[in-house]
Order: sequence, then structure tokens, then C-alpha cells
Amino acid sequence: MQLPASPADPTASRTRPFHWVTTALALAAITAVAALVEPSGATARPGGQDAAGPVDGAAPEPGAPVAGPDPEGAAYPLDCGPLDVLVTDSAQTDLDGDGRRETLAVVRCDAGSGTPPNGMYLLTLPATDGAPATVAATLVDPAERMTVERLEAEGGTVSVRLLGYSSDEVPRCCPDLVRDVDWLWEDGRLALRPQPAPNSV
Repeated sequence: MQLPASPADPTASRTRPFHWVTTALALAAITAVAALVEPSGATARPGGQDAAGPVDGAAPEPGAPVAGPDPEGAAYPLDCGPLDVLVTDSAQTDLDGDGRRETLAVVRCDAGSGTPPNGMYLLTLPATDGAPATVAATLVDPAERMTVERLEAEGGTVSVRLLGYSSDEVPRCCPDLVRDVDWLWEDGRLALRPQPAPNSV
């Protein structure tokens, strides 16, 4: 799905080859940080099923996957100073097909104005009941100064749209870089797969 063009939509900006070089470098940095990860307790069975988890307090249906951790209760590796951490988006899916769903959480500092960069984290169920969710991996590091949009998770695939900036001169309101990326569950790990740049052949 292509987002409609708007003043804040980077697809409406003129695209130049060096924009995609910059994006590729940023994605390479993300890959170096945590492109490959195996959630705790994973069985590395590909093709997990994406289905709704049980309602809190209700007994799960026989064979239904266990619900993923609550993204609001996790301690993220994000320094917001006196500000709170805001969860802007989340999704659950059983990446490895072990019957327990993982949670993908998109967060940022709750600045109240502006567009603070996002971080995206993979959360797994804690080893001890009642403990906070475990942050198993950083998929998008806030240090990369990107905005995460259109988070989707189904089976062994996680998809997002990343918005970024080609230089410090670009206003923070109006990112001029856009790239769709997937993480695929392969051989017991999440592997980053950038999609072709918009308007590329």
C-alpha cells in the first residue's frame, strides 16, 4: 500500500540516488546492532501462526497461542530523562511457532511536541510469571533518528516503513527518506530484508 502524498510524506519529495545510499547505510547500522535474534524459549520452527491470544483472566482455548507480553510493562533501553516512554504502536505474532506469541513494540520519548525518533523492540515472555517483559532485541535503534510507521506482524514476518532524514538541514517535521523493510524468521532467527527503494527499477 502506498501512502498518499502530503507535505510530510517523503514519497512526495524529489528522490535522488544519494538519499537511498544514506538509507542503506542507516539500515546497515541497524543490521549490525540486532538484525539476528532468537527469542528466549524459541523452538526455531518456521511459519508460526498469527492468532488472537486469550483475553486477560480467561482460560486459553485448547491449542490457542499464549498471548505476548504487554508492551506497556517493559523496561526499554531508551533514555528519556524526565520524560515518560510512550508506546506508539505494537503487534503480536508467534514468530517461531512454539505456541507463545512475541510482541513488537514501537516506542519514543513522550516529548509532547516535535517528532522524537522511534525505537522498535522485540519483547518475549519473562521466565518468571509476573515479571516484566524481556527486551530480546533492538530492531530499530533510536540513535538512527528514524520514525517507524505501518508496523505489521504475521507469522514469521515483521514489516515496517521507516522514515528518515538525508541531512541535518531537513526539518524534523518532514522526513525526506522512506524505506519499507521486513524481518523474516529464518533458521531460528530474525533476518533483516530491506525492500526496493520507492521509484527504483
